[in-house]
Amino acid sequence: MPREITAFSNPLVKRVRSLRDKKHRRDEGLFLAEGLRILTEAREAGILPDYLFFAKGHETHNLAAALIEQTEARGGEAIATDSDILSKLSGKDNPGAVVGVYRELPTDLDRIDRTRAPIWLVAERLRDPGNLGTILRTADAVGAGGLILIDDCVDPFSVEAVRASMGALFTIPIARAPWDAFHDWLRAGPGQLVGLALDGAVDYRAPDFAPPVFLLTGNEAQGLPAAYAQACDLRVRIPMLGKADSLNAAVATAVMAYTVLDRIRPSN
Repeated sequence: MPREITAFSNPLVKRVRSLRDKKHRRDEGLFLAEGLRILTEAREAGILPDYLFFAKGHETHNLAAALIEQTEARGGEAIATDSDILSKLSGKDNPGAVVGVYRELPTDLDRIDRTRAPIWLVAERLRDPGNLGTILRTADAVGAGGLILIDDCVDPFSVEAVRASMGALFTIPIARAPWDAFHDWLRAGPGQLVGLALDGAVDYRAPDFAPPVFLLTGNEAQGLPAAYAQACDLRVRIPMLGKADSLNAAVATAVMAYTVLDRIRPSN
């Protein structure tokens, strides 16, 4: 039977609220996700929260009821609360009906099996959590094997990134690595590294691509460092026909990901 918490001073509320801060997430190895759709995506992927806060009165909703039942069956705790507490936890004025506290997912590069998909997305020094979440959704949409985050990227377990991913955080594997470690790992096996760049790049519609393709997108403001671009097997550009000099990083990634799928050359 779920217990009820409605006091802001409750120690668990304070602890969970602190997970909106990166330092506390890192110290505890926990992160927050909010909303029935996102938590249901996690549940369907076999991932359940350690703590599930739900709005009183929603326990009869089919999706919320399934979350409550399976969280408790897996050893987690379901907690009834009110919208004020949910707002405090999620940081939203109009929070969803549920907030979950999850164990951080593994992000080791060595666990990635490059042979399981023809395309992988790679982001370098990505700073915007909305872009990260959108790229995760793109990875899901194109059937990518996963997303590899290079160097100092925004935390994929921030509330904003999790929300922007619309559940893809739970269905798309994520790895994190410095550039040198990623490059050494990539060159130890098959993989075509394709960078979105300007200098020395060809039109994105021109080449064929050889799987597995690792599509590399650079920092939103600065693009790829010159050394990283030079290390790519292929550099491609998306023509700008108007006054803008570039596309948003997540948009450019999506355009290129679908182009790769359309022009990928079957492996022998």
